[in-house]
Amino acid sequence: MPDQWDPDRYLSYADERGRPFVELLARVGAEHPREVVDLGCGPGNLTALLQRRWPKARVRGVDSSPAMAERARAAGIETTLADVREWRPEEPVDVVVSNAALQWVPDHLALLPRLVAAVRPGGWFAMQVPGNFGEPSHTLREELAAEPPYAEYLAGTARPGSHEPTAYWEALSAAGEVDVWETTYLHVLTGEDAVFDWISGTSLRPTRAALPDELWQRFAAELRQRLRVAYPIRAGRVILPFRRIFAVVAVTC
Repeated sequence: MPDQWDPDRYLSYADERGRPFVELLARVGAEHPREVVDLGCGPGNLTALLQRRWPKARVRGVDSSPAMAERARAAGIETTLADVREWRPEEPVDVVVSNAALQWVPDHLALLPRLVAAVRPGGWFAMQVPGNFGEPSHTLREELAAEPPYAEYLAGTARPGSHEPTAYWEALSAAGEVDVWETTYLHVLTGEDAVFDWISGTSLRPTRAALPDELWQRFAAELRQRLRVAYPIRAGRVILPFRRIFAVVAVTC
């Protein structure tokens, strides 16, 4: 996973980014878990909701970003700095949650059986990933990144991705009872460059890191212009459709 995250920029849309987590957690039926793990915990603001729901549980966060892990620790979250691909608990846990993190893990479908295997029978595994990678917020960035003079710097840059809901059901179905669904949110944002600001905290980070400052300024100006056309202001607001894919497993084996 990329680790150059800015917690403050990410949290600028905390309410919109947090709603899918709340709706994911609502489908988890654990009553009295002892060990709960949040894979890709970010700054810990959502992990804190796990602590509130299960105050007697040991709740831990895992994140690959030093900045995010530090922010989560400052918020009182027990946090491990690690790549989710390398995470292995000493013994099975009761609940594993991963919210908007696995899209950064290449071939994460192949990783899912091992993550679910970290949950003891009777426990729960819950995940959510964006499913909006065909939207202009992503495709315009990729089109521009393929043009000169940016292409030579951005070839092979990390990019997020996900699969259709059926693929997650198939990857998880052997572990227990699986519930998979999708929701498209209409985020109502303000500001002429609201969509650019949104992706600056997430999918645009690897692009920013790979470009020299002068080229980044050119790239950002052009991308802003293209995004304004794709997401025009209406009555002072910008509508950002955002599809999310959810999967919850009541683990039986």
